[in-house]
Parts: sequence; structure tokens; C-alpha cells
Amino acid sequence: MFRYIIHRLLIMIPTLLAISFIVFVIIQLPEGDYLSSYIAQLESQGESVDPAKIAFLREQYGFDRPFHEQYGLWLFGMLQGDFGYSFEFSLPVTDVVGDRLLLSFLISFTTILFIWVVSFPIGVYSATHQYSWTDHGLTFLGFLGLATPNFLLALVLLYLANVWFGTSIGGLMDEQYIDQPWSWNKFVSILEHLWVPVVVIGTSGTAGMIRRLRANLLDELQKQYVVTGRAKGLHPFKLLVKYPLRMALNPFVADIGNLLPQVISGAAIVSIVLGLETTGKMLLEALQNQDMYLAGSFLMFLAALTVVGVLVSDLLLAMLDPRIRLEGGQTR
Repeated sequence: MFRYIIHRLLIMIPTLLAISFIVFVIIQLPEGDYLSSYIAQLESQGESVDPAKIAFLREQYGFDRPFHEQYGLWLFGMLQGDFGYSFEFSLPVTDVVGDRLLLSFLISFTTILFIWVVSFPIGVYSATHQYSWTDHGLTFLGFLGLATPNFLLALVLLYLANVWFGTSIGGLMDEQYIDQPWSWNKFVSILEHLWVPVVVIGTSGTAGMIRRLRANLLDELQKQYVVTGRAKGLHPFKLLVKYPLRMALNPFVADIGNLLPQVISGAAIVSIVLGLETTGKMLLEALQNQDMYLAGSFLMFLAALTVVGVLVSDLLLAMLDPRIRLEGGQTR
């Protein structure tokens, strides 16, 4: 196990390097740069642009350098904890994403807990009561959740909250706590507003997880070892928990590597609809404004989450399912 972990950690280094190169290529693909967009914006407003000032800024931020030099400066800066400069906010990237990154992680972590807590009992009940009225009803709700876009559900909740309760559920906190230092009252305000984006973002993930758990558990319940256990007189609950349910939990663990980046990226449109001050909205704005270092830092963050999450899911799968062996090529 230790040898496998070291091997995977060493593989993560060239993987992240390759991803960083691809990310830098992607953020450089659009023609021009932030200064070009800034000049076009000023000219559209009828303002004059000083060519000497633009040339100075282009030289200062390295836009006049070759591609490989720009990539090298960005890469070595990230290794030292410097993720570059956000031109849109006129601040270092680390100062811009501070609170937003924390709020995004809070929403993502809570959404994953919501997905697991809701989908686990529903999936188990639906599989153990196959073709019952409850199973059909839960199946219908699952398909409805998969077919409903997150932003549409957000709009529906915004409308219902305004019509039924006369209140707005947009944002992650009350207005008096925006841009204020962290306090207990601010944290409580965030918790009061947190349930709406968690439900909206987690609906599709919950529906998909219920379907996968139900299908896997039904497959396990039809295998020979379950029939043998029933013939030997094992209690149905003990038989379910000890063997087939344990094997059917694989999708819960295997999805760790994909769930976090999917939740974060899928929350971009929801954050715009609900007015959430998270990284999703900022990432979209950074891509639109060609704020390359800010956008690249977000994409690298998602890549790192995916790589680390896949490693964690592989290790947990090996602990959960004895049929999985991490050390390949070994025979008894």
C-alpha cells in the first residue's frame, strides 16, 4: 500500500504539469489579452487610449514575451505560492479568491454531504422494494431531478420564496455582512442561506447517485452468494449490510474524484442566478474578460481537486472492496 501511494504521488507531479500546460494554452487561445479587451472597452466609450501607457503595461506584465516565457513565469510563480495578478480587480489572485474560495468549498462540501445523506437511504429502499409503488414514485422523482436544470430549479425557488414568503433567497449572507470580517453572526447568516444553493446544486447529483446505487444493489442482490446466505438463514438486514450493500457502495467512493470539480463547475450558472459570491461566478467573468491568471488559477484548482480526489477514491475503494488489489502483477 505504501509503495502504491508513493507511486501515485510521483505520477501526480507530471500529471499536474501537463494539465498546467494545457490550461495555459486554453487561456491563451482567444486573440489578444486583457489589455486588448480593456482598450476596446475604452474606445467603445469614446475615451482616448495612451499607446505609451499600454506598451508599458504590456511590458510590465510580460504580455510582450514569448509563450514559453509567460508559461514559465506563471508555473514557477505557482510553485512559490504566487498565482499571478488579477487585472480586473487590480489585486494579486490570492487576495481576490480568499473568501470566495472558502465559501465555494463550504457549498461544495455541504452539497456532497447532502447528496450522500439523501441518496443512500432512498437508493437502498428503492432496490430492496423493487417495483413497489414507492419504488416507482422514487424512480419518477429521480428522473425528474436528472431532467431539471439547476438554474431552472433556482429560478423556481426564487419565485416561490418571493410569492409565498415575501423574501429573497439570493446571496449567501445578509447584506450587512458582505465584505465584513468573519464573525459568529456572519457564519450563522451563511448557514441560514446555505440550504438553497445546496438543494439546487445537489438535486441532479442526488438523482444520479440514487439510480447508480439502486442498479448496483439490485445486481448484487441477484448473485449466488446472496441466495446462499438466505438459504443458510441469515437475517435479511445482516445479509444486506454485510455483503451486497458493501459491494454496491463502490459508486459512492469512486465518485469522490469527479464529484468535487463537478459540483464547483456546475455551480457557476447557479451562482449567477442566485447572486452567490463564489468562485463559479468569478471564473466565468475571468474567462469573459480574459483575466488569464485568475482563470488559470481556478482551472488548476479544479484539476488538483480531481487528481487528489481520484487518489483518495482509489485508496478507499481498496479498503471497502476486498476484490480490488492496488499492487498489480502479484499472484498468490
